[in-house]
Order: sequence, then C-alpha cells, then structure tokens
Amino acid sequence: MKWIVFGLAAINAFGQSDLATGKSIFESQCALCHGQTGTGGRGPSLNRPKLTHAPDDDALQKLISNGIQPEMPGAWQLNPREVHSVAAYVRSLGAIPPEALSGDPSRGERVYSTKGCAACHIVAGSGEGYGPELTDIGARRNAAHLKATLLRPSESLHEDFLYVAVTSQSGSTIKGIRVNEDSFNIQIKDARGQFHSFVKSDLSELKRLRGETPMPSFDKSLTPSELDDLVAYLASLRGKQ
Repeated sequence: MKWIVFGLAAINAFGQSDLATGKSIFESQCALCHGQTGTGGRGPSLNRPKLTHAPDDDALQKLISNGIQPEMPGAWQLNPREVHSVAAYVRSLGAIPPEALSGDPSRGERVYSTKGCAACHIVAGSGEGYGPELTDIGARRNAAHLKATLLRPSESLHEDFLYVAVTSQSGSTIKGIRVNEDSFNIQIKDARGQFHSFVKSDLSELKRLRGETPMPSFDKSLTPSELDDLVAYLASLRGKQ
C-alpha cells in the first residue's frame, strides 16, 4: 500500500498543525469544486495516490499557486506556507479509500454496452469521441456527480461546454459541440465525430443552445439497480494508476 505510506509521509513531513491549516483552507476555498473530502464534483477527485497534473509535491504546489486555466484559478491569495499546507492536506487525501458503492461494476459494464454509451464515449481506446472520454472518469468525478449526470445531464455541464446549431445560407442545419470559436469563425464537432468549420458571416443563423446537451437522460430508461451498476462501473474507471 505505497500510496498510504506516501500520504502518511506527507503528514509527517508537514506536521499536524500544517495539515489542520491546509484542511481549513481546502474546505473553504477548494471543496466547492473538489468535494469536502476530495471525492470530486465540478473538479476532479483528489483522494487518489496519483494526480494527473501533479506527479510530485513541487508540481502540486505550483499547480495550487498557478492554477490550470481556464478551469482552475491560481491561489494568489495564499502565502508559500499556506500553499505547502494545502498541498500536504491534498496528499493526505490519497490515504482515503475509494467510495463504497452498492452497484456491481461488471454488471454496469454490460449496461454501458447495451445502452450504447460507446457510441459517444471512449473507454481505453474503444468507442467514439463525440462526448468526453471516460477512461479515468472515476478518478475525476465522484459517484454522486456521475449519478446526477446520468439522470440530469443538462445540470452537470462544464461552464465552457456549448451545444450549437448552425444554419447555412442554403438552409441546411448542423448541430454540434463547439470546439473553437473567435470573432469571425466557429468550429463544431457533430454526432458522427466529424469537425466542421464555418465563417460566421456566411451563416444564416447561429444558435447557442445554452443548457442543452446531446446526452439523453437515463432517468426513465434505467432501473434503480441498473443505475447503481452503471455508476459503479464508471466509478471504477480510473485510468492507469
């Protein structure tokens, strides 16, 4: 259990008082996105031994200070000691075991297959990439967030996500997810995974479908046990550890 030892090493290196300070800062300034115990939500989960953008303590402290634009703001308001304390607390979260879920991941994998999720999502290189890749979704989002997204996908949209409908001068309309946009051009990806680039001045209409998503709600199409199993399967997808 190297990750537990690593978490305890962080505690020993910084001391209990530093961890208490880090915990207090984390709960007041970081938990809104990462959850009170680092299980994730709008932001990725942090209760795991390996953090994608912070392979070591120095990298983690720099990430806390500088942030990751545009998703995560830098903690400019923290002094170096406070940054150290938050980093120590985040590292200690790696000693928290994964959530205990009632569903069965193996049955959930079958639900994932029968409901056609691979038509929009990629897991370990398999599937289509219209929607977000799910290879490590369990390491980035907690079970509550996963369940909420399956039931009410329009309420879990990332702030930068935008579904659009573009209509050409000839009257043909294409819906897709915005990939890039500036003052003059917009690029979208359609449901087949194909990219389309448009000059805005050439369009008859550009609709920004805010609050809409091509992902359907599974509220009526899954039984409670199927939902629990699917959530358990998605939560088990943690990429390479």
